[in-house]
This record gives sequence, C-alpha cells and structure tokens, in this order.
Amino acid sequence: MNTLAFIQNIGGGSLVIIVLVIILLFGAKRIPELARGLGRGIREFKDATKEIQEDLEEGLKDKKTKD
Repeated sequence: MNTLAFIQNIGGGSLVIIVLVIILLFGAKRIPELARGLGRGIREFKDATKEIQEDLEEGLKDKKTKD
C-alpha cells in the first residue's frame, strides 16, 4: 500500500525536471503521439469494462426472472 507513497513528496520543481527529462527522452514530436495512444487505450479499457458490467447486469436480470 505504501509503494506509491513517494508521489506525495513530489514538489513543483521535481515535476518540471521530470517533464524536461521526458521531453528529452521522447522528443516534442513523439509526445502527442504517445498521448493519443494512451487516450485510445484508456477509451478501449472503459468500453470493455462497461460491456462487462452490462453483461453482468443482464445476467443478474435473467437469473431473477428465472427464479
């Protein structure tokens, strides 16, 4: 549970340094591409979880009507 506790100690200066390092590693042109890919992945994950939730709710309704 305490594995992400270090995130609480990050200040504004540290965030600036982290962003600069990311820009140096990936380049300014690649960052929008990475963000788009991340957005697509998050959208697909949300769609999949919504589909699973709907299937579960439908299964529960079917079970209630059979009883």
